[in-house]
Amino acid sequence: MAYALQQLINGISLGMIYGLIAVGYTMVYGIIGMINFAHGDVFMIGAFIALIAILLLQLAGLMDGPAAILLVLALSMLFTSLYGWAVERVAYRPLRGSFRLAPLISAIGMSIVLQNYVQISQGARVKPLEPQLPGGFEILRDGHFVVQISAIQIAIILTTLTVLAVFTVLVTRTPLGRAMRACEQDRKMASLLGIDTDRTISLTFVIGAALAAVAGTMYLLRYGVIDFYIGFLAGVKAFTAAVLGGIGSLPGAVLGGLLIGLIETFWSAYFSVQYKDVAAFSILVLTLIFLPTGLLGRQEVEKV
Repeated sequence: MAYALQQLINGISLGMIYGLIAVGYTMVYGIIGMINFAHGDVFMIGAFIALIAILLLQLAGLMDGPAAILLVLALSMLFTSLYGWAVERVAYRPLRGSFRLAPLISAIGMSIVLQNYVQISQGARVKPLEPQLPGGFEILRDGHFVVQISAIQIAIILTTLTVLAVFTVLVTRTPLGRAMRACEQDRKMASLLGIDTDRTISLTFVIGAALAAVAGTMYLLRYGVIDFYIGFLAGVKAFTAAVLGGIGSLPGAVLGGLLIGLIETFWSAYFSVQYKDVAAFSILVLTLIFLPTGLLGRQEVEKV
């Protein structure tokens, strides 16, 4: 019982990271109907920027307390947002009127470019980081086994829930959110009604990149090890989470991430760590067979 409870806590914190990345996926898909396969690598860049910020603050003797962590998070979001904006301007905007496969091919190419850029600039070796948020709370003691939740796990859960609430309000209650939904429904009509569609799409990419930066920072602080390749697998799993929860739904993205994280963690704990990815993707296949739009997705109505 105690072991299962510990795995539940670990699975929730991992799933929340996947959920943060998946929210960025689903926002971009919702507005332009395209899967941004470079999003996972933007997450990886966010983690590297956070690592560089932490090392610079340590050199300056300023890396102390929650305020320093918030500063690292802000710096990571700022610089990663610039990457997101640049990716949209370079790789996607020139191909917006092209055939549907062109942006997809461009996204895959941009993913490879970002991976190799980080590999060359930062090296291929794994980058370790000592714990920055020590401490936690003991929940249960069963003999020699102690169930606990760490400070960083609490921070991940609270951050994800806060981000979900903020962006749900952003999409449903603000002028920018209305512009996003208008572009999703009919981009040409939205443009005729005076909405700057290029600006709206660029802002969506910037917001998605900022969310990826939050996820990258949380991943770095939680696991303390990153390399240039972490973005690929995390991106695939976050995309799986977005599809599982219902792509286009922000709560669905977080729910899908939560399920993927729990499946991975429990499968690794009770069965085989080598086949945890197989288990997660098998659940996705079964879900899509019986619920093609995902758990919280809505049926699309085709206009005639």
